[in-house]
Amino acid sequence: QVQLVESGGGLVQAGESLRLSCAASRTIVKMGWYRQTPGGQRDLVATRTISGITDYVDSVRGRFTISRDNAKNTMAMQMNSLVPEDTAVYYCYALYLGKKYWGHGTQVTVSS
Repeated sequence: QVQLVESGGGLVQAGESLRLSCAASRTIVKMGWYRQTPGGQRDLVATRTISGITDYVDSVRGRFTISRDNAKNTMAMQMNSLVPEDTAVYYCYALYLGKKYWGHGTQVTVSS
């Protein structure tokens, strides 16, 4: 079992920044963030492995940066130059023994 606790999120204006954080209850090889809009599916945003390999969806590459503190089992995502299209509920996820675990989700709202 893996527990994930998220923090961050909120309401900002376009062009501003936010930082999301996620704390895991154990060491996880691969963690990342998904996001979901109302009526939409949950889409992958970014991932980072414990060895530092990162991957980003094209729409956020260059604006979002995912980082991890392996010693503390935490992950963060710095989101810069936010646009209204980034508005969604963001979910921390962890891949552990072939199973995905999810955080509770945190709302990010970007006003134009």
